[in-house]
Amino acid sequence: MNATDLVALSPILVLAGTTLLLMLVVGFYRNHLFAAGLTFAGMAAAFGSLWAVNALAPRQVTALLILDQFAVFYTGLILLAALAVAVFSHGYFEKHGGKREELYILLLVATLGSAVVAASSHFASFFLGLEILSISLYAMIAYLRDSATGLEAGFKYLVLAAASAAFLLFGMALIYAALGTLEFEAMKAVLAAGGPIDRALLLPGLALLLAGIGFKLAVVPFHMWTPDVYEGAPAPVTAFVATVSKGAIFALLLRYFYETGQNTGPVFLLLSVVAVASMLAGNLLALLQDNVKRILAYSSIAHLGYVLVAFQTGGEAGVRAATFYLVAYFVTTLGAFGVVAVLSDGDRDADSIDDYRGLFWRRPWLAGIFTAMLLSLAGIPLTGGFLGKFYVVAAGASSGQWTLLFFLVVTSAIGLFYYLRILAAVYSRPASSAAAIETLPSLDPAGTLLLAVLTVVLIWLGVYPSPMLDAIAAMTTGFG
Repeated sequence: MNATDLVALSPILVLAGTTLLLMLVVGFYRNHLFAAGLTFAGMAAAFGSLWAVNALAPRQVTALLILDQFAVFYTGLILLAALAVAVFSHGYFEKHGGKREELYILLLVATLGSAVVAASSHFASFFLGLEILSISLYAMIAYLRDSATGLEAGFKYLVLAAASAAFLLFGMALIYAALGTLEFEAMKAVLAAGGPIDRALLLPGLALLLAGIGFKLAVVPFHMWTPDVYEGAPAPVTAFVATVSKGAIFALLLRYFYETGQNTGPVFLLLSVVAVASMLAGNLLALLQDNVKRILAYSSIAHLGYVLVAFQTGGEAGVRAATFYLVAYFVTTLGAFGVVAVLSDGDRDADSIDDYRGLFWRRPWLAGIFTAMLLSLAGIPLTGGFLGKFYVVAAGASSGQWTLLFFLVVTSAIGLFYYLRILAAVYSRPASSAAAIETLPSLDPAGTLLLAVLTVVLIWLGVYPSPMLDAIAAMTTGFG
């Protein structure tokens, strides 16, 4: 490893260095604002270093990590989402007592693990990054120790994540036995050579690998943990799980299957069934919920099904459609959970539909932001969510995936009901004038400003997506 490799690894090194610095600082000086500020500064510095990394791309750093434009793009997306979570976390945890500084250490470590996963070109680095991410999430989800639902959610995630890790490891072992390597590029060479391959090892290995990845993405039938964890975790942590965690895993899924050429045959059939089941189950089960966080949890299951439709189309068009959809999904989900975070108080999260009843008459601008986020999730025009679905449909039509597109359209129509159900509560008129001026929790200025920024970005993606599409096209040229 030389100086150029160190520059290529600068985002990862900056995150690791910031984590160590914050650990030392917290050991001697506890201050919530300072911890949040140092976290924000470290993530911003890591994001700024991506320009230097992009100038070197593509750069293979040992056999474990590759810093190409794909990794740079997804690392940037991860860092921006983590920055948003850090901002929401300060306002949210300021309302809670106890020690809050350790949350930012966990947040930095989880972001570090996500960045490693997104840049992985080897099963060893993938698993290492995944465990760094997962172990941090166990504590983040159960961070509010006085919350029974939070402790339950953390324990459920711990047990099920351990089981999924076992599936992953067993799957990697079988793939290694079949192909003789853990490096993605070497797997591609082995498969391209056309030599004898023991499919009795390879196919079960791929199935176990997909089971482990499916748990992290929370797609059917590996989705059962999602509503309980989303409901029990603090709102900013839920936003992190719904965006950063899933985005990193999906980046790995794209790289592995497209680079090795294993996204065909049985894998295609299996993922098609998973996509259809996720779209159906996510939308139908959301209809039965009265808790906003659980509704968004089932909604996220459906949205990952939509992203899998783009994944199934193959080629650069599929990668671009999936990536644009993820960008829109990140912005929308961060905004939706950001509204939940800023409206929550020190006693409980604002996660009941009744908590939003008459919100328009009390906080009209906040109701407008929440409306924009829900309409984007529903795929209404002039939002990033609409264009995300449009590009997925276009990519699917170009490759003739008509069955998948049929279920996408039908389930999207079903999804409109539960989004509109929340909006009906938001705009319902209070029973009395006193209710209209009911005092809400004090709003964090930084969090509310970030919500405004996310709304602008959401509309920008829906009205003028060309800059983002150009960036994605540059990232995916020659990929897939």
